[in-house]
Amino acid sequence: TWHIVLDWLHIPVQIPDQEHTVTEWWLSAKELAPPAHRKALKSIALLVPWMLWKHRNACVFDNATPSIESLVDRIKDEARCWAKAGAQGLRVVLPT
Repeated sequence: TWHIVLDWLHIPVQIPDQEHTVTEWWLSAKELAPPAHRKALKSIALLVPWMLWKHRNACVFDNATPSIESLVDRIKDEARCWAKAGAQGLRVVLPT
């Protein structure tokens, strides 16, 4: 999921891998990200786990079918909503 989202947003950071915790990845990624992309990275670092949690709850409690494609589509839609609501960092990296 991270790979698809970070590529879509054109944020030039490495995706989390199996060898690092999310915290380790985050600390490294925010330092390596270009200054113009740091706000977007912060937003995405909150948005992706939040949407994953919501998708998981839909699967557990509402019998939704687990789907990476559906999850990624919802992340993209929510990122656009956040940008429209004022998340300036996301505006910088959203595809036109």
